[in-house]
Amino acid sequence: MLQSRFAGHAAMFLFSALVAGSFSLGAIAANEIDPLALTAIRFVFAAVLVTGVAAAMHRFDPVWLAAPWRYGALGGSMALYFFLMFVALKTASPISTSAVFTLAPLFSALFMYLLMRQTTGGWVAIALAVGACGALWVIFKGSLAALLSLNVGYGEAIFVIGTASHALYAPLIPYLNRGEPTVVFTAGMLIVGAIILLFLAAPALLDADLGGLSPNIWGIIIYLSVGTTAITFFLVQFAARRLPATKVMAYTYIIPSWVAVWELAQGNGAPDTIVFWGIALTIIALLMLLRRQN
Repeated sequence: MLQSRFAGHAAMFLFSALVAGSFSLGAIAANEIDPLALTAIRFVFAAVLVTGVAAAMHRFDPVWLAAPWRYGALGGSMALYFFLMFVALKTASPISTSAVFTLAPLFSALFMYLLMRQTTGGWVAIALAVGACGALWVIFKGSLAALLSLNVGYGEAIFVIGTASHALYAPLIPYLNRGEPTVVFTAGMLIVGAIILLFLAAPALLDADLGGLSPNIWGIIIYLSVGTTAITFFLVQFAARRLPATKVMAYTYIIPSWVAVWELAQGNGAPDTIVFWGIALTIIALLMLLRRQN
């Protein structure tokens, strides 16, 4: 049991580093291609990759096709998240967008209660409150006046919906899974998600000048498809079977720290000093949530 929990934590630590890259690199691609077209392309690439892996690892079992709407629910929630992330990154910075994403554990706890009537203890509730304060600090850049006047940018506001959509994904996994292997469940979700997105993104894809995209943008699309779609979906499902959903989503709290590292690596400089206080609060929230290993 201890080994299983450790593997779940390791998976989510890797998840946080990979997802942070999607904010920094996604900000570059967001203004080069329509967000809906970009989301559809990454889902298609990821679906092909994961389906190939699933086919190599497991013999097909017809029972996996039972209640296919489950894959649509999961794929739809993640498709909405990715689409709104790219919409947000058109106007919001990677740091502030990733800070909004740290509200995911709060939403996750709410969805766990609505779906399975699971409640959080006092310690977890305090940790979620600390993390939410850290997120608000970064979003409003430490300005009480901006907070009181709700002076929040369009990108940050729209990404609150995307964050809630992502938070729904973790509790849905144990709720909807009927014993399918993790990679098979991930493949099913990606296939249905890709079909939905191709239908919705058809006009945007026809209008997009895909041949005119630079090699750097295609490199970002491949990273987003493999690193932050195929791999992270697998990591979340892997961890969700070993850790409570709230602790799975707790790792979103260190994503702003990873984003700061990504931004420095790209030569974009460090965020304002006052923003680091908010990042520090999110790290404290993570440590609080991980303090108890049950």
